[in-house]
Amino acid sequence: MNNNSSFAEIAAVLDGAQRILVASHLRPDGDALGSTIAFALWLKSQGKDVCAWNEDGMPAKFSYLPAGELVTAPEKDVVPFDVLVALDTAVKNRLGSVLDAIECPPVVINIDHHISNHCFGTWNHIDAVSPATGQIIFEFLTSVGAEITTDIAANLFAAISTDTGSFQYRNTTARTFEVGAELIRAGVQVGELSQSIYDSQPRRRLELLRHALNTAKFSPNGRVVSFSLSIPDVERLELTPEDNEGVIDHLRAVDSVVAAVFFEELPDGKIRVSARSKDPRVDVCKVCGIFDGGGHSLAAGARIVGTLAEVEENFLKALHDEVRQLD
Repeated sequence: MNNNSSFAEIAAVLDGAQRILVASHLRPDGDALGSTIAFALWLKSQGKDVCAWNEDGMPAKFSYLPAGELVTAPEKDVVPFDVLVALDTAVKNRLGSVLDAIECPPVVINIDHHISNHCFGTWNHIDAVSPATGQIIFEFLTSVGAEITTDIAANLFAAISTDTGSFQYRNTTARTFEVGAELIRAGVQVGELSQSIYDSQPRRRLELLRHALNTAKFSPNGRVVSFSLSIPDVERLELTPEDNEGVIDHLRAVDSVVAAVFFEELPDGKIRVSARSKDPRVDVCKVCGIFDGGGHSLAAGARIVGTLAEVEENFLKALHDEVRQLD
C-alpha cells in the first residue's frame, strides 16, 4: 500500500490495466460525479474498457453534465476489473453497493481531497489542501499530457465550482482560479453551465427551503442553527435525495451563525448528519469524527444510529462543546 502515491505511479498502474471501474461515493455531489465522468472520458480516450458506477446512478439534477450517461448504477452480477478508481470517497464503504458488484480483490486507486480519508487504496493520492477532487483530476490529467476536451473541461469545472461554493469557500486558492481559467479556455461556457447548476432547481426544493426556514432551531446565542427532516416530511414534500444539497447553506448565511447542522432521517434506522462551519476554529470534522463520520474542518458529515431526537441531542451537545471554545 502506498499512502503518498505520485501521479506518475498512478498513471503507470492505469497504463498496465485494461478493464477499469471508476466510482464515487453514494449520494453523490457535483464533485463526485464531475470527477468520475471526466476521468472515465480520459480513460476511454486511452483505449481502456471503462465502467463508471455510482450506487445512485446519475441523479436527474446532474443531467446537465456532458456524457453523464456514462454513469450508471452497479450491475447486479459480480464483474471482474483490473483496477478500481475511487474518487472523492473518504471511506471505502461509502462506495455502497458498488463494492458488492466487484470481483475482489482488484487494485484500488484512491484519489481524494478529504482530510479524513482512510487511505484504503492500494495506491492513494490524498490532497487535503485541494478544494475539490476535480482540481486534483485536472492536475493529474495535465501531468500526463492528456487532452482536456470540452466535455472533460465542463465536468471538471462543475466539480470545482460546486465544491467551492462557486469559488467562494476558504480553501479556494489562486490556483483554483487558474485551473478554472484553463478549463474555460478548453471550451467551458460558464454562463450556460452555471445556470444549469444554480438556476434550474425543481419547485420541491423551494418547498424544502420553506420547511427548513420555518423549522430551524437557533441556539440562545444564535451561533448554532439546525433543522431536521423526518421520513414523513420527505414523503409530504415528495423529495428525492439530491434535493437536500445546499439547503444548509441558507441557514449558515445568517450573520450570527458559526455552525449549521442538517439532520435527515433515513429508512435504515440511521440519521444522516451534515455539518458546516464558518470559523476555522470550529472543526465540524472533529465533531463528526466522534460519531465515526468525517470530511473537512468546515464541512463534514456522519450517519448515526438512533432517532432524530436522540441524534440531534447528542450531536448538538458535542457541537456546542466545540463552539464554546470561542468564548
